[in-house]
Amino acid sequence: MRFDIVVVGAGPAGLEAATTVAAHGFKVALLDAAPRPGGQFWRHRDGDTGDGHRDWETFVKLREQLSEVDYRPNTKVWFVEPGHTVHTDNGVFEADRLVIATGAYDRTVPFPGWDLPGVFTAGGAQALLKGQGVVVGRRVVVAGTGPFLLPVATGLAHAGVDVAGVFEAASPLGYLRGLPPLGKVAEAGGYLAKFARHRIRYLTGQAVVAAHGEDRLTAVTVIRKGKARRVECDALAIGYGFTPQVELAIAAGCATSLDADGSLVVSVDRGQTTSVSGVFAAGEVTGIGGAELALIEGRLAGLAAVGVPAPPKLLRRREALRRFAAVLARVHPVPAQWATWCAEDTILCRCERVPVSALHRAVQELGVVDGRGAKLMTRVGMGWCQGR
Repeated sequence: MRFDIVVVGAGPAGLEAATTVAAHGFKVALLDAAPRPGGQFWRHRDGDTGDGHRDWETFVKLREQLSEVDYRPNTKVWFVEPGHTVHTDNGVFEADRLVIATGAYDRTVPFPGWDLPGVFTAGGAQALLKGQGVVVGRRVVVAGTGPFLLPVATGLAHAGVDVAGVFEAASPLGYLRGLPPLGKVAEAGGYLAKFARHRIRYLTGQAVVAAHGEDRLTAVTVIRKGKARRVECDALAIGYGFTPQVELAIAAGCATSLDADGSLVVSVDRGQTTSVSGVFAAGEVTGIGGAELALIEGRLAGLAAVGVPAPPKLLRRREALRRFAAVLARVHPVPAQWATWCAEDTILCRCERVPVSALHRAVQELGVVDGRGAKLMTRVGMGWCQGR
């Protein structure tokens, strides 16, 4: 199948890119592994009216414009060849240009008990709720760092869950060094009002360092300034931000760089063009910044793909949102001390069941000095997730 442009990923960035391309009269295919468009941000069920979703009206407009796009849901992309040939489980798609909008996935760190049933990533808990209408537990602790914890907690509370607390490892006082845009302040205020309505405690400078239970989770240990306490719960939703999903872009040969939070991201110019001719990237794959930034980058990528100059106003808004994204990365880092939370028998690699002690032995006794050596000597990161 031949197209002018193929867009991979139907989240905010991919939807905006594909509909922008279609609006200029080009033949475009939009490929996505999920059964419905929207990505994680607008994940929903059939018949969903937008209750509990942010900016649902924008999604509805984009979804209506898909009538001009060859939208292929349930299509998993597994490889891209030079020349923009995209291989999927539903056939091969060829294009003159390619837009990569593959998004991101939850960033996690290991800790004792993190492999117990009942421990979820924050994104996983939200995906089950938004996509399936399933709550992960009756009494849930939400923990980690970053503003994503806010919609996760309020969504669970709205579904009738007893949220035992939101434990934010960082301190929001960091925002005083870089005030967020007024729209973001209002958004945060809306979440905090919902916290008050549902009587959810928002506790800063506190981190979950262990999960407890035999067959499934029954409690977690929370630490604050060296003092630990136990919180009873039957589920934990935990996340330390997101990691860009760059695998497809790397397969396409795109250059990468390290973002402000240390994540590997796809390098792009002001028009979202990558280092590979005819390949563009937009959204979280170029750096974690939220849905509004992803929409703008998707539009810029779509315009660049069809050869239309970027409006200066759009470029200015993107830069403002990127500056705020850098503030978020600075205020909500992964705690530097996370490795000290792990005991020797803590499972480090869940796919291969490799404990922390095996990695320590490889370094201290076998002379391992890098990730490749660790994989070869311990099989850490050799399973399905490849150490993600």
